[in-house]
Amino acid sequence: MVFAYAELVSLARDRGKSFLCESTVMDGVPIFSLFPAGLPAVELRGFSGVLNSTTNVVLTEVEKGLSFGEAIRRAQTLGVAESDPSNDLEGWDAAVKVVALTTVLMGIPVKLDQVQRTGLRDLSPEKVRSVRAAGMRYKQVCRAERRGSFVECMVRPELLLASDPLATLEGTSSAIRFELDVFSFSIVEHNPGIEATAYGLVADFLRAVHRA
Repeated sequence: MVFAYAELVSLARDRGKSFLCESTVMDGVPIFSLFPAGLPAVELRGFSGVLNSTTNVVLTEVEKGLSFGEAIRRAQTLGVAESDPSNDLEGWDAAVKVVALTTVLMGIPVKLDQVQRTGLRDLSPEKVRSVRAAGMRYKQVCRAERRGSFVECMVRPELLLASDPLATLEGTSSAIRFELDVFSFSIVEHNPGIEATAYGLVADFLRAVHRA
């Protein structure tokens, strides 16, 4: 999706097949299948969200008093972090998802190195806990905003007021807010498990059979 989406869609079409990719972002939540079938005749101007479960778990656990190392091990125990979690903590996983969403939903191919990316490296446990005590929270936030024929994309830890919908996310939960030309809306996925990812695969299978 990130490096050859147009080519894969064209190849599938030439062979009378479907190229579907629902579970790549937010598990089984119908992100990609929502456009354009469910939202015809709209322009997607941008989106923002928390799309990486590992960083959300880590930040949540650090707020509770764990060190970053302990929080990472907690995420690994839950099965959301890999043995080497650097792709999550440095923002690469989230950046890949931003590129996928921008390319597929906004129709503007973006290269991975065009995403402004900042990881959690500069955050300390003390800093995370102090802002929490002051009514704010750090979250790794993904953003994309259409600017003419160009889309500005970024992934970075952002300091949010506790009342911000993205700041309310706990554990493995994720969320995304879409900004359309006619309205905006949000989708929240609450603490998904492996079943949610599996459902996305099954849903794509059923769509492929239906289209055939």
